[in-house]
Amino acid sequence: MLWLTLSVLAAVAFGVRGMLYHWTSQKPVNRNLMLCGVFGMGAIVNLAGAIMLSSEWTLGCLVGIQMGLFSFGANASMFKGFAVGKASLVAILTALPAVVVVLAAYWLWDERIGGLQMLAFAIIVGGVLLVRYSNELTLSNLQGAQWGLLAMLLFAGNDLSGKWSTLLGAELLPTLFFMFATGTACFGLWWMADVRRERMAREFAVATVASVASSSADGPPAGMGRREAWSGRKTFVTGLAVGLTNTAGMLLIVSAFDIGKAGLVSAVVALNVPLVLLYTRFVVKEKFSRTETAGILLSLAGILLMRLFGD
Repeated sequence: MLWLTLSVLAAVAFGVRGMLYHWTSQKPVNRNLMLCGVFGMGAIVNLAGAIMLSSEWTLGCLVGIQMGLFSFGANASMFKGFAVGKASLVAILTALPAVVVVLAAYWLWDERIGGLQMLAFAIIVGGVLLVRYSNELTLSNLQGAQWGLLAMLLFAGNDLSGKWSTLLGAELLPTLFFMFATGTACFGLWWMADVRRERMAREFAVATVASVASSSADGPPAGMGRREAWSGRKTFVTGLAVGLTNTAGMLLIVSAFDIGKAGLVSAVVALNVPLVLLYTRFVVKEKFSRTETAGILLSLAGILLMRLFGD
């Protein structure tokens, strides 16, 4: 089954992307400039491919703009979740778009859901609840869960938009160019707003220090130590490199949507979560409690069941 091979390869690509997102989220980088580079790489690759292959640019390709908006929000939310929360919890939540996609695909395109699929959904949700309660999350201590949940919903919207583009007969490369170009523009504008805000903050700080220095013989107060931020060039180039994994994943998953059921493709791609969880366990050194481990294994078992009994 070609759709299964494409989906598994997409899962690997997105798993590596998740590891790189977590790694960069722990560095002193401007998130929006880095993600602008991620999407910029996708726009470059798909535009070049579309030109070389003389792809047809139709109105259906404009669905890519919608995909770009969903992907913009999803990637920003996942990156933020990794920065402020527990990586394993964020990874589990971002594995759940398959549940939303299967239900929405049934409603939109009459893709049938069998009883065993519903059982798989219940197992997945039960596993996530175990992870949630093992962390003793509260409304005041969500540990990134809210960002993971938002990323889950937006990734589901992106998957459904990708499936829609194939139903419209839109060619792959032009559609993905519009998607990545939209994301690049969104993150670029957000980064420009960051630069303007930081410049205003520096000007205010200089004025404040000058005022204090003029009224005190002790001179200006000592600054607080902080990690030196990466340069804009280093941040953007790193984003371009990370973008290779995101670009590969999108090329593979949309190709899989073209020949497979949306829910099943999304479910298999959700298997990228074990890669991220192995990374958090053996590289980040996050320790899992028994309850959390049980929840993770239950969630993965549910995803596997969805694959086995999806047909």
